[in-house]
Amino acid sequence: MGIDQRREKEKQIRRNDILEAAEHVFFAKGYNQATMDDVAKAAEFSKRTVYVYFNSKEQIYFEIMIRGYRLMIGLLKQKIQNAGAVTVTAIESLRQMGDVFYSFSRQHPEYFKAIIEYETAEIDFESGVTDEARNECYALGEEMTEYLVGLLRQGMDEGEIRKDLDVVKTALVLWSCVIGVLNTAHKKEKYIRHMHSTTPDELVSAAFALMLESIRN
Repeated sequence: MGIDQRREKEKQIRRNDILEAAEHVFFAKGYNQATMDDVAKAAEFSKRTVYVYFNSKEQIYFEIMIRGYRLMIGLLKQKIQNAGAVTVTAIESLRQMGDVFYSFSRQHPEYFKAIIEYETAEIDFESGVTDEARNECYALGEEMTEYLVGLLRQGMDEGEIRKDLDVVKTALVLWSCVIGVLNTAHKKEKYIRHMHSTTPDELVSAAFALMLESIRN
């Protein structure tokens, strides 16, 4: 390994160390309360060193959110891989996809929260985020959309999904509905239990069934 390669590897290690430390800080304190001083202290670097690798708090949190996206898509791919040669209908695949998203939201609530804050624009990520990070986020989003579009087309070929639907718009609507329902199940759990005697599991199950019924032929 040459000197330049070694230096680049060391930079990547430091960058990852800062991200790991920042993740603990943000998840413990929340985005609004966490500061770059907190991140520097947790990473055991000077604040100046942190700014060498990240130009803002927004950039760090954005990249943590991307970690969550990668994990969620990885779980989806694992689900598909585990299915192996078993043939399932598009409707069933969409249902399983919803199950993966819901499991992710329950098992990784902090990553899910970061994704929600991005999807609902609760945090302004327009400033302080590099084009490289933003492009990766867009690519992950497109990967998700393309998978949904593929399932919708498969369902149309199988005769289970309405052929009058615009597959791209329908994919975007389904994703928006999933985000909204999971966010409600996450943030309003006490309310829906107390006022409507409904568990998050029941709410999500009913919502997913309604979504699938709306596109069924």
